[in-house]
Amino acid sequence: MLKGSTRWIAISLFAALAGCATPPPKEPPSGTEPRPTTEQGEAIGSGKASFYAQQHHGKLTASGERFDQGALTAAHRTLPFGTKVRVVNARNGKSVVVRINDRGPYVRGRVIDLSKAAFQRIASTRAGVIRVRLERAD
Repeated sequence: MLKGSTRWIAISLFAALAGCATPPPKEPPSGTEPRPTTEQGEAIGSGKASFYAQQHHGKLTASGERFDQGALTAAHRTLPFGTKVRVVNARNGKSVVVRINDRGPYVRGRVIDLSKAAFQRIASTRAGVIRVRLERAD
């Protein structure tokens, strides 16, 4: 009789826990979003760009990489990590291709934060903030 009771308790416990299971997410987790469906060279945005301050060098980015101010990388609010973006300076036409490896910028009116090396390819760091156009590069 004890074996039968134990079996029913186990079955009841299993059924109760199965009802508490979390349904699968409707959207993929952050960082694994599907790539945009734009063609290479197609404009994907425009606005103001800035560059990371020295204090961020060596710190972890949202993708888990260490930030390297000498690498050609950038932060964007929504583009998937690993996306390559051509950033074109609206004033002089100079461009640089960067890889998205962080989230941001979190300053109103800015569309992308560039590493110092990337920013220097298209403008003087004395400018601080520049107007840019973003194009898909991969």
